[in-house]
Amino acid sequence: MAEGADFLYPFLGDDGADPTALLADLALSAVAKADASAALRASAFEANTATLAVAARHMVDRFAAGGRLLTFGNGGSSTDAAGLAALFRQPPWGRSRPARCLVEDQAVLTALGNDVGFELVFARQIIAHGREVDIALGASTSGNSRNLLAAFEAATARGLLTVGLAGYDGGEMARSPHVQHCLVVDADSIHRIQEVQAAMGFALWSAVEDHGAAVTSG
Repeated sequence: MAEGADFLYPFLGDDGADPTALLADLALSAVAKADASAALRASAFEANTATLAVAARHMVDRFAAGGRLLTFGNGGSSTDAAGLAALFRQPPWGRSRPARCLVEDQAVLTALGNDVGFELVFARQIIAHGREVDIALGASTSGNSRNLLAAFEAATARGLLTVGLAGYDGGEMARSPHVQHCLVVDADSIHRIQEVQAAMGFALWSAVEDHGAAVTSG
């Protein structure tokens, strides 16, 4: 096991012969990962400040017009998408907004995957449920997920606002004409990308809440 994980946890090769040294290495590893995540979070937020603010304002406009948030993603990004939809539906404070994650219905997801192919599992749901006032938000660590790109294309065809969360250099999502606002976490570690994307999702909700409150009070 240690051989396959050496690049992540080099201290595993010591076979635990010295518990004190092992614990010290574990602590150092945790601190290094936390520092790397914090540094990436700072740089990503600095790079995406303007995009995040504009996306939030446009989302507020859609919600004010009766729109809903539709989120989606694969693997770990699917849990981030589900968490973000839940955050908008049941926020810790402020206003609840209509949101659903397109991964949550297992029957629909597996039926579409079986009948029309996994590349269309989100696009077909956008076609069925998306309205012109709605928001399509997809998360991908690579930025190249084919089913997300297909969903964004379907969303654009129906007039939805499109927001993407991508890692690395943003991949095809950052270059797609169907993703209006793409928040890019420029890194090559999936773990760090997803940590920062989760924080960025919370910041997006917070900005929507702040803008929404300002519009209501104004």
